[in-house]
Amino acid sequence: MKASIRRSAIFASAAALVIAVCGTTGTAQADPGDGELQFGYVLPETGQLAYLGPPQIESLKFAIQKINDAGGVLGKPVPKVVSSDEAGQEAVAAQSADRVLAAGVDAIIGAAASGMSLSFIDRVTGAGVVQCSGSNTAPTFTDYEDDGFYFRTVPSDALQGPILADVVRDDGHNRVALVARADDYGRGLMEATRKTLEERGATVTLAETYDPKATNFDQVAQKIENSRPDAAVVIAFEEGSQILQGMIESGIGPDRIGVYGADGLRSEELPSLVAPGQPERLSGMKGTAPASAENEQYVKDLKKFAPKLKELQFAPQVFDCVTTIALAAEKAKSDDPGEFVKEMNGITKDGQKCNSFAACKELLADGRDIDYDGVSGPLDFIDKGEPGQATIEVYGYDDEGKLQTLRTETSKAEQ
Repeated sequence: MKASIRRSAIFASAAALVIAVCGTTGTAQADPGDGELQFGYVLPETGQLAYLGPPQIESLKFAIQKINDAGGVLGKPVPKVVSSDEAGQEAVAAQSADRVLAAGVDAIIGAAASGMSLSFIDRVTGAGVVQCSGSNTAPTFTDYEDDGFYFRTVPSDALQGPILADVVRDDGHNRVALVARADDYGRGLMEATRKTLEERGATVTLAETYDPKATNFDQVAQKIENSRPDAAVVIAFEEGSQILQGMIESGIGPDRIGVYGADGLRSEELPSLVAPGQPERLSGMKGTAPASAENEQYVKDLKKFAPKLKELQFAPQVFDCVTTIALAAEKAKSDDPGEFVKEMNGITKDGQKCNSFAACKELLADGRDIDYDGVSGPLDFIDKGEPGQATIEVYGYDDEGKLQTLRTETSKAEQ
């Protein structure tokens, strides 16, 4: 069944659901191709990744403001975003996606976690609605059957894993233990890291996943210790603070062995979660994550827009999701996802370079092909709707346990 037909059918059923739930409250609905580009989001307002919600949500709103400051899309301002919480639970995330779809959106931003996106990607892309995530890094999405409606502005962990492995090896470690969440994100990044470690001559002493919903992670720390590594990589979200705590208590903290994390653990608050009152206990830990603070002007402007923001992780990538979608609609001269989805990949490469919605919109109005370079860096989407290269930040915690960016590395996808 064609995407446009599926979208009409699912939209109709979703609209009926809203009428049934909301009664006569008059819930506004957007129609495909009505000339108004309507965004929705499913992002973490609560749950394990709640700390990643504010930077993504505020950046989304900031992008819309910049778009509207430049005259909007197709001559109309982009309306207020339809919001919903992914909550760190697959069932809740799926219900949230249904509610956002019921509002008749043209594009959904999110989810933050790969597992949450996998819980509703079929609903969204099956409805012929564009989905774009700024933080889904699981390799699963590269070849996912999404009819071309799913995109991400963050690189696959197939690109991050080799850089994480290189950081470990360049620090001189030979025996490396790997533990990861038992989900697509954890398994994908662990495998990409393991493969490169072994290719570079390291011995992987442990490569094991764990249940992220467990209430106690002492056994994970014990398995790491028993494997007698000189370095350990922990691929986790918030629960990783308990694993790190157990490692320190077992005498295998960053003062004894190399300790590494990835984007799920990159947080200014991590040291205080691991060792309350003693943030220096995490001194020396390193990790990798998609670069988040390379564009100084964007960071300055975003903090002015949302002065209470602490984390910036994945904020630039979400900004680029919104801007790319808006530019695709301008290029297609339509807010119908079935039309502007055809322009999503092309506007990020092989044209005249531009780095803002306003500048790119002006070039499009002159009939030019554009190459939008985002605030997160060049996108250069490959045919699978994701970046062709990755700028990866290497981060670390200093002697006081403060988060620092040590350097950035570039990794390119195989075409």
